[in-house]
Amino acid sequence: MKALQFQQQQQVDENMSNLTSASGDQASVSSGNRSTEISTSNFSQQYFPPPPPQANSQGVKRKRNQPGNPETEQPEKLKLRRKKKKKQQQQQQRLKLFSSVLGGNNKLTKFSTAESERENQKKMFASENGLKGDPRLQAISEAIRVVPHFPKQGIMFQDITTLLLDHKAFKHTVDIFVDRYRDMDISVVAGVEARGFMFGSAIALAIGAKFVPLRKPRKLPGEVISEAYELEYGTDCLEMHVGAVQPGERALVIDDLIATGGTLSAAISLLERVGAEVVECGCVIGLPEVKGQCRLNGKPLYILVEPRELENCC
Repeated sequence: MKALQFQQQQQVDENMSNLTSASGDQASVSSGNRSTEISTSNFSQQYFPPPPPQANSQGVKRKRNQPGNPETEQPEKLKLRRKKKKKQQQQQQRLKLFSSVLGGNNKLTKFSTAESERENQKKMFASENGLKGDPRLQAISEAIRVVPHFPKQGIMFQDITTLLLDHKAFKHTVDIFVDRYRDMDISVVAGVEARGFMFGSAIALAIGAKFVPLRKPRKLPGEVISEAYELEYGTDCLEMHVGAVQPGERALVIDDLIATGGTLSAAISLLERVGAEVVECGCVIGLPEVKGQCRLNGKPLYILVEPRELENCC
């Protein structure tokens, strides 16, 4: 009986010894003429399986080294991601609020589109398009004279002839436009009569483009095409020589001031009727009422300064 117990104890010890040796670098288990190699990694995976991947609140499993995993993502990137998400949530809350106030999804869509256009329009003013604090803009603004009640009562006329008298301010004006349009592959600069001629011709010369004058009726001697328009104190018409601009050319429209946008709209129509591509419209002065507009006939608008105002003007 004792011999049997001793034999059983010896068998248990032998089994434990085999199990301990399997946790080393390698263990060999023989069965007949075949042997199977068991690696340490396989043994560890069999007896000590890795924990299952964690899931987020939406039930989606996250992998390591993946965006959105707070355990592995860098602190700065994680902070920016959370900040962006918070901003998106705030925007959605504002849209919901305006939706309830305006009453309906259609009105909400119109409101959000208008809001986006206003944000884009800010970039069309030079001071908000990389030239904030540029002393040249202040010099240009100070060189413009304001003439009250001209040509009609109530109109504060922005006189750029005093800007032309200041050669430094005049040069600043041309330089800013040239820096913007030099690399835009523009082949045509169209100047609107008459003050657009003064700036447009200088810009065309500097960027290597041809200058095309857009004139008032009966001023051009050759065959012309015309376009009527309304302006802030009446109606008028623009004409352009036939053949001055070829189809496919990239054009820039220059004028001294934009008020209602009627003059520039007529200029765009003339150029597009002959097949030109209008890249942008540039003006020295832009009235406050056009600041709410983002584009002009679907074309970008670039303005250097806002108009000057006179104090104690009756």
